[in-house]
Amino acid sequence: MSLTGLGIWTAQFDFQPAEVVRATVQELESLGYGSIWIGENVGREPIGQSALLLSATRRMTVATGVANLWARDPLSMFAAQHTLTEAYPGRFVLGLGVSHPRLVNDTRGLQYDQPLRAVREYLTTMDQMGQAYRAVPASNTVRLLAALGPRMLHIAAQQADGAHTYLVPPEHTDQARQILGSDKLLVPEQAVVLTDDKAQGHEIGRRHLRRYLSLPNYTRNLRRLGYTDDDLDHNGSNRLLDALVAWGDEAAIAERIQQHRQAGADHVCLQVLGPDFRGLPLPQWRRLAAIAR
Repeated sequence: MSLTGLGIWTAQFDFQPAEVVRATVQELESLGYGSIWIGENVGREPIGQSALLLSATRRMTVATGVANLWARDPLSMFAAQHTLTEAYPGRFVLGLGVSHPRLVNDTRGLQYDQPLRAVREYLTTMDQMGQAYRAVPASNTVRLLAALGPRMLHIAAQQADGAHTYLVPPEHTDQARQILGSDKLLVPEQAVVLTDDKAQGHEIGRRHLRRYLSLPNYTRNLRRLGYTDDDLDHNGSNRLLDALVAWGDEAAIAERIQQHRQAGADHVCLQVLGPDFRGLPLPQWRRLAAIAR
């Protein structure tokens, strides 16, 4: 699979009717964006929404960033991946991951337990499903693992086609590339605020960060990178904020993208943040299209 240009990572589609989602993704494709990445929380089901996005576009890669493996048994995930890849060859990326205990235990009523072991066993079982799958199989499927720490990145290197990383600075991209090796895909998400106003950039960025700084998966990773309690408290220090959320004009955003690429990223997907976290940031997406090709 060739992931070209820039990608867009968005959660805002969940708050729009399907007809608006179709029209928007068609515009993003026409603007030159190479991929669209959608997550899974308590909104639209990501495999179904991937089908909606694929059917509305002609060339764009559609990726789950990421589908929650606890929510589907390995055969269901295998079948979903092969269904979409066979129907849209070379255009679907299955990103999957273990999510977070709060979303698994409290929201879904499932049991989050031993995530490293669960991932290894899940991917092994998925690989065995080809013997049971009765529909038309797909070739050249692409599977990425949500990975932050060294042990999960090693699993991504051994049992997946690469890793999708989230809420990471370029120095993490460099470390991830060293673990993955040169032959695996590495696609980091990068949050951005398109503004020349530092106060606004920090305000929007801090509101974004506060949702993640209570989640151990992320805080452990940030501590490994050298950030301390002083950085993680009070919705993030300015040092942490500037490392994780790129703000500024198009040139500033392009510089951060280049830093990830120089550190080893194959593709970067931008999560554009704005004052309305549910609204579509169409003006910003249109402006950033100048650096998307």
